[in-house]
Amino acid sequence: PKSEPSMDAWSFWNYTEGQIIRVVCYANTEKTQLFLNEKQVDDKKNYDQNTGITYWDIPYMPGKLEVIGFNGDREAARYAIQTSGRPYAITATVEKQSLKKDKDLAHIVLQVVDEKGVPVMMSDDEITCKIEGHAKLLGLEAGNNSDMGDYTDNRQRAFLGRLLAYIQTTGQTGEIKVTFSATWLKPAEIKLNSEK
Repeated sequence: PKSEPSMDAWSFWNYTEGQIIRVVCYANTEKTQLFLNEKQVDDKKNYDQNTGITYWDIPYMPGKLEVIGFNGDREAARYAIQTSGRPYAITATVEKQSLKKDKDLAHIVLQVVDEKGVPVMMSDDEITCKIEGHAKLLGLEAGNNSDMGDYTDNRQRAFLGRLLAYIQTTGQTGEIKVTFSATWLKPAEIKLNSEK
């Protein structure tokens, strides 16, 4: 029987040198082309109407893996992943830092990165949240369907190197400092403002 490419591919590029890896691309462009460390891996491949995906079986080499999607001869999309080092730090980003004082919500996205800032997708470090100021933690979630732990306490394991924190204001104005830490990792700190 013909083998089909995996439909649940993860977005990381860390394997054993020389190991044959199936690179799976989900794109709706007419053609796709793969590059490894800026060198063309193969000719452009046509979109597969039956599976909706394109794939290549290539020997692993560390570095940058990038796919470019084309419509006609024009580039329409580009996506790259990078080999990561060991987990080094937590980064935190928030959409809005100024919140209303009464039950406003901040979503803080956490990512475990290596020393160069490359996301470490295989990280599952336990991250702890500490809040100083007039806010409370509603929950931490990582999107791991097999995790049956308490999502409302102040610690949660990252999944694929990521975690999402929900912080809610509690009715007073002032600065809110949120710190995320994990054993062996450089912590991340976010400052929020609770306003009228």
